[in-house]
Amino acid sequence: MTDTRPILYWLRRDLRLADHPGLTAAAASGRPVIAVFIHDQTVSELGAAPAFRLGLGLARFGATLGEIGSRLILRRGAALEVLQALIAETGAGAVWWTRDYTPQAITRDSAVKAAMKQAGIEARSFGGALLFEPWTVETGTGGYYKVYTPFWRAVSQREVAVPDAAPARLRAPSSWPGSDALSDWRLDAPMRRGAAVVAAHQAHGEAAALERLDRFVETGIGGYAKCRDLPAGEGTSTLSDALSLGEIGPRTLWHRATEAARQGAAGAETWMKQLVWRDFAYHLMYHTPHLLSDNWRPGWDAFPWSTERTDPGFVAWTRGRTGVPLVDAAMREMYVTGRMHNRARMIAASYLTKHLMIHWKLGMDWFADCLTDWDPAANAMGWQWVAGCGPDAAPYFRIFNPETQAQKFDADGRYRKRWIAEGQTHPPKTALAYFDAVPMHWGLRPDAAYPAPVVTLNMGRKRALAAYSDAFQREADGKLA
Repeated sequence: MTDTRPILYWLRRDLRLADHPGLTAAAASGRPVIAVFIHDQTVSELGAAPAFRLGLGLARFGATLGEIGSRLILRRGAALEVLQALIAETGAGAVWWTRDYTPQAITRDSAVKAAMKQAGIEARSFGGALLFEPWTVETGTGGYYKVYTPFWRAVSQREVAVPDAAPARLRAPSSWPGSDALSDWRLDAPMRRGAAVVAAHQAHGEAAALERLDRFVETGIGGYAKCRDLPAGEGTSTLSDALSLGEIGPRTLWHRATEAARQGAAGAETWMKQLVWRDFAYHLMYHTPHLLSDNWRPGWDAFPWSTERTDPGFVAWTRGRTGVPLVDAAMREMYVTGRMHNRARMIAASYLTKHLMIHWKLGMDWFADCLTDWDPAANAMGWQWVAGCGPDAAPYFRIFNPETQAQKFDADGRYRKRWIAEGQTHPPKTALAYFDAVPMHWGLRPDAAYPAPVVTLNMGRKRALAAYSDAFQREADGKLA
């Protein structure tokens, strides 16, 4: 007999209707569908900006579900306990979800699946968060890829399923279970006064993401390869936050880029490589979960990075007060908008780990607290790549010089002027907004003097090269513990 019991559709980082395989299958089943989001430990541990952005996304997706006659049920607690309570309340016969590949999520989801099976409840997980499931991409010897370029070659010609359209309706249950009020979760509380500043720069929800995609394909993807490194321009898609919360699916992006490439858009393949870079980060996180917490390459634990959060260099870096304008502009952009241009991220990360010789984990954690587009795998791999201890890492001698980078990618100084108020007679609103966003106890004022460099670029480079050369040689000799 056909099962007519409701399906609990457990949402995580997949706040969309279209290009959502699990939700499409749930709608097609004809059974009642109860969409639920659980504020569990994974949410409690989010940084301030990601939690704030999640709150915006949940509010918008709840409204979207309402437009098709459904609801978003919010519950707080351990995932298994919440799901068991909802099953008892609703008579649900199934729990479905989109797969999450972080180690913590895999442990949680495995426990849920085992408990559901024991209770006679169907537990089913779906793909949809990535273009390619991590275990489906193997080297010729059956292992996982450690270098990006061969990974790209292995997947670039694979078929990617055409994304499903958004379901027009989700069948409602005979009665709805109770739900928490999103406002009671206070996901914006850790942002303090910065929330109002950052909120002005957010375009959240599936509809907004699709609009941004349309605009980028129409006006930006052709010049992406040339313009993506110019932080003052508009050469990127700005979809990273929507992708991180699943407000838009990777298959949607891939097929739009593929079509643009067929029509001759010069930058389409370069953008597609960025989508695959994200998959590569998840591929590595899945196969080597220590990517999130430890040096990925063996032998780097003895490298002489500073790990003190009170280190004056780290404090100056976090406050956008290093005395290096391009680095400070990048940090200030993040506090005002919740995002940071990718070229600027590499420069800021290189400066911290190499010129200041401060541990990449401190920078990674700071970004995890301040970025609205935070992504666990991409953030960790990006930091380790720049620091030199990660997969497919930049050579140790590649130390971004912020001055030469500024000359190349911000020659007219527009980016730096946009975000640094000190020294400008009439600083723009963007630069002044930084002082409204940061904590008051930092005691910063736009009319204060701009700081002298924490370390001269030449001195920082020489110190870093000496340390990296020594570490690289010891690693090659196999002498590091």
